[in-house]
Formats: sequence, C-alpha cells, structure tokens
Amino acid sequence: MEIAKKVLLALALATALLVVPASQARAEGGDQAAYTKKELNEQLVMALLWMQSSAEYRALCYQAFNMAAQAVDLALAEAAPGDKPLAVVADLDETLIDNSAYDVGLIGRDASYSGKTWLEWENAAKAKAVPGAVEFVQYAASKGVEVFYVTNRDQAGYEGTAANLAALDFPFVDSKHLLVSTGSSDKGPRFGSVSQDYSVVAYLGDNVNDTPMGTYHKGMAERNAIVDRNKDEFGTRYIVVPNPSYGDWESAIADGYFKLSPEGTSAARKSVLEGWVPAQP
Repeated sequence: MEIAKKVLLALALATALLVVPASQARAEGGDQAAYTKKELNEQLVMALLWMQSSAEYRALCYQAFNMAAQAVDLALAEAAPGDKPLAVVADLDETLIDNSAYDVGLIGRDASYSGKTWLEWENAAKAKAVPGAVEFVQYAASKGVEVFYVTNRDQAGYEGTAANLAALDFPFVDSKHLLVSTGSSDKGPRFGSVSQDYSVVAYLGDNVNDTPMGTYHKGMAERNAIVDRNKDEFGTRYIVVPNPSYGDWESAIADGYFKLSPEGTSAARKSVLEGWVPAQP
C-alpha cells in the first residue's frame, strides 16, 4: 500500500507540473523563456511568402501600374499650352523596388530591422524591381512626364540607392529626381517642392503617407477615416502598391509601438483583429 501511495503522489505532482500556466512558467524560467524577436519574426512568413511567390501579388502590381499609365495618358490628353510640365511622384521601397529579401533575412534569427543593417542592404544595391515598375517609369519618361522618387532612404544610402535604380534601368536617377530624407520622414515638404513647378499626375506608394492626404503620424482610426474621405482619388490620382509586410499601418495600431517588447508587439497586433469561432470548434 505504501508503494501505491508513493506512485499516486508522483503522478499527481507530474500532472500539476503539466498544467502550470504558461505565464507562470515563463516567470519562473526567467529570460530564457521570454518571447523573442526570433519568434515574432515568424509572423512575417505568410506576408513575405505571398509577396515573393504569388501570382496575385504580381497581378496587383501590374494593375497599379496600368492605372498609373492611364492617369498619365489622361493628363497628357487634357494638357494645354502654358500648363506646368507633368510629373509623377513615386515612393521607392515596396513601390518601385522590392526589399523583401531583407525581411526574409530576419526569419529564423533573433534580430530586427536596424539602421546599420538597412544601410548595408542599401549599399549592396540588390533590391529587385517590383513587377511592372520599370516599364511604367520608362513609359512615363517616353511621354515626357518626369518621375520624382520621394523616398525615406537618407543621404547615407544615396549612392547605393542610385546604383540600384540605374542597374534596374530606371530613368531619372539624379539629384533632381531622387529626393531622399533630409531628417524627417514626413514627405509633405518634398511633395510641395515638386508640385511648385510641376503638375503632379499621380502619387504612387505602398503607404498612404506616400500621398499628400495628411496621414503622417496619425493613428489607425484617423488614417482609415482620411482614406475613406478620399476614396474617389484611389485608382486615379493615388495609386497604391500592395505591401502586407510592414508600414505605418502597423505602428498606427498602438501608441509607442516600436518601444514594445516582442511579446507586447505580438499582443498589440492581435488586439485589433476581429474574429469568429464556431459554436463547436
């Protein structure tokens, strides 16, 4: 009987250990059990897989640039003598050039975006062209429409960025048309510098901050409301290229988003999701 009691006690203890809450186990385990950047990076997989492999991503890119070409044609048809020359304003990253390889490089590693590694990526000049981007910019150039690259890459990466664009056969790769950040990620002043001398046919970007709608540093609800108020401009004056992997839409979901821990970031992302489960899953 004594042996039987000891066996039952051992089984009870083992069962109790199995049902210890994950939060308690994490606390007892210290930093080794903390949710890591490596784990958080796994959330990138589906978005990056879609961007790099799906026909649908390519189709949406071609659709965006087809609409941009139509906007150019319409503007040319309506232009009158004495009007300002025509121009297109386009973002670079995930609009005209594809940096998904940089993000894929984070998967499986306890690492995140940093200015140091991003500058290394810029200088490597290995970004590919987004499907349809080179053809569109070359088409605009052939029609006498100038394209201004308004990017939040900064001066430190200028040479690598220019080399990358030139290698991909983008025209207008010069200091007049390649407008990098000069200390602020607000593109408004650079938009203004172009529109002062040109009639801007269209704004192209993967981020609504790539348009002059006034969404810079706004929260999620306000960004969405601004887009709703300007819905008639999309597909004509504002052309959006798909990018589900990163952007200001992400940081807009929570105050102090970039200061959150990996676990806090994951929780913030999930907190804004609306879901449904069946009564008997």
